[in-house]
Amino acid sequence: MNPTFRRVALFGKYQPSAFGGSTPTPPGALREIAQFLIRQGCEVVLDRQVQASTGLTEFEALDVQAIGEQCDLALVVGGDGTMLGIGRQLAPYGVPLIGINQGRLGFITDIPIDGYQAALAPMLAGAYEEDHRSLMHARVLRDGACVFDARAMNDVVVNRGATSGMVELRIEIDGHFVSNQRCDGLIIATPTGSTAYALSAGGPLMHPSIPGWVLVPIAPHTLSNRPLVLADPAEVAIELVSERDASANFDMQSLAALQQGDRITVRRSQHCVRFLHPKGWHYFDTLRVKLHWNGGA
Repeated sequence: MNPTFRRVALFGKYQPSAFGGSTPTPPGALREIAQFLIRQGCEVVLDRQVQASTGLTEFEALDVQAIGEQCDLALVVGGDGTMLGIGRQLAPYGVPLIGINQGRLGFITDIPIDGYQAALAPMLAGAYEEDHRSLMHARVLRDGACVFDARAMNDVVVNRGATSGMVELRIEIDGHFVSNQRCDGLIIATPTGSTAYALSAGGPLMHPSIPGWVLVPIAPHTLSNRPLVLADPAEVAIELVSERDASANFDMQSLAALQQGDRITVRRSQHCVRFLHPKGWHYFDTLRVKLHWNGGA
């Protein structure tokens, strides 16, 4: 076989998440997948951190930057949280990603680990659907200086502290004042993130091809504060008016403690993530299966 992707980087979940989710990927499963890739004519490299945690020293290992510069494809074994982390890091390099689902939901890691070979073999030969997902670029500004900078694929969330009451937030869009909100927090979600925290807080599902994002208040004091869909070229600014041990997080992985007067700015990143899916993949099929909708006729 003459594979479309000559050099393939293999990632796995190498430590338990602080937020729960899938368990670490067994070394035996990674070894089996690596050997399958080799039989398909691919050269396999491991993420360096994965190699250190699994002891799979028979394969070459590279850090993420080198993988981005040298590899044609990244294969991620784990849940959506694992894919989010790898996707953010590889987005600047334009490396496409394929997800093998080891977790519970798998909205973006959509190939079941049982029977992955049947789905993966034709994809390595060039039979796949390509899906681009936008990223957000968020910053925390304090007294005019940037104290935190991160990309997010799912969402940026401003939350009240665990033992505090509501926070008061001032929201601006493209420099224009929109509202002051008293609530438990606010979610700014991409279409990819519309199936995550934003959905549980009452936000809409957004097709990934929509160039927009959604602002979803968490338990707002005023019930007329509803989810708001925005065009993604807009810049959203959130100012913490009252300090109640609030924090900002980015894809539920990167955390920043906030102080009164801090501003969180969110704009579209110049980078996007390239996902590859099996031929015939459809977003609505994913929703139907993962959300347990009636299959219909």
